[in-house]
Amino acid sequence: MIWVFWISLAIILYTYAGYPIIIALLARVGSRPWKRDPWPLESKPAPISIVMAVHNGAAMLPEQLKHLLTLEPELIREVIVVSDGSTDATNQILADTSDPRLRAFVLPEQAGKCVAVNHGVSHATGEILLFVDIRPRIGTGALPSLLANFADPSVGCVAGELVLSQEGHDATASAVSGLYWRYEQWIRNCEAAVDSPVGVYGGFYAIRRSLAVTAPAGLILDDMFQPLSIIRQGYRSVLDRQAIVSDRWPAKATGEFSRKVRTLAGNFQLVAEAPWILTPANRVLFQLVSHKLLRLVVPYYFVLLLLSSAILGLSSLPYAIFATLQLLFWVMATIAIRYRLPVVQRLAAPASALLVLNAAAVVGLYTFLFTRGPLWRIWSPTAAPADV
Repeated sequence: MIWVFWISLAIILYTYAGYPIIIALLARVGSRPWKRDPWPLESKPAPISIVMAVHNGAAMLPEQLKHLLTLEPELIREVIVVSDGSTDATNQILADTSDPRLRAFVLPEQAGKCVAVNHGVSHATGEILLFVDIRPRIGTGALPSLLANFADPSVGCVAGELVLSQEGHDATASAVSGLYWRYEQWIRNCEAAVDSPVGVYGGFYAIRRSLAVTAPAGLILDDMFQPLSIIRQGYRSVLDRQAIVSDRWPAKATGEFSRKVRTLAGNFQLVAEAPWILTPANRVLFQLVSHKLLRLVVPYYFVLLLLSSAILGLSSLPYAIFATLQLLFWVMATIAIRYRLPVVQRLAAPASALLVLNAAAVVGLYTFLFTRGPLWRIWSPTAAPADV
């Protein structure tokens, strides 16, 4: 039981502290900067094909189309929107938009975001593909900044800096969008400095069209599969902190839990659909295991840690104290989620966020294993998260 305790503690500490420290040190001593220069517009046509998949997005589509079509016209060759079996006014909105740069495609039946994105990519003509979702807003100057990274021939994928709104969020959801996301962005930036992050924010990232691969139909995490596939081809995926994009995640803990369940179920699906990511063919295998995959198993080590310390605590006071502290930590996290006590919620927000993320990993595995029909049906790419 002592071995169970110490192994569980070591894996938890490595996942949340050890690996981030290691990758930060590697970024500090072995940083690999890449070349950045303005895109040569005078010698090339508009380089960007924006690709966006939409399912029943009528409520947000007009505003997003206006936003995308008023961005730098000298950079955007076309805006490709694929309606994935929409049954609301989405198709009519696309038909009524007269801008010649808009290219709309309508899939008669919903097939999932990945199929829609693949369809859009197959019709794109720009040198650079920019994948966006219906919610995010692209900041001023973000597109030129993003393009500048492709001046380095070793760069195949570039993602921007996501800024999340926390307005109206409860304490737990705010901790996920605030503290946790800053922690996550810091790790990703360190990974980019060393080589490449293992995933990017799927609502705003760009790749060279010549490197695009066809993602498996039904895949949820195209924003991991596509960058990893580009890395597999020998290129880098990098982050540009000057290319700002804003978005909003769910405002309630329950909505954030559902979002993470979908994402983490997608992690299990990705391993099943692309097993090569667990082989030496994946240059960032160490980062993938340390950053992503260990987080899928850590919840079980939290349980083992509590149980082993409780059993050892029957004959050892230090273990008993440690078990008690763990129990209080999780009880406080649960109370902060379940009951709206302002002081408790603020103090326990990081603990409740940790509980939500780890519980979502467990439910994500169950969702992956037991969802009937295609897994993409659990994902709504155009859902507005403001009130969930």
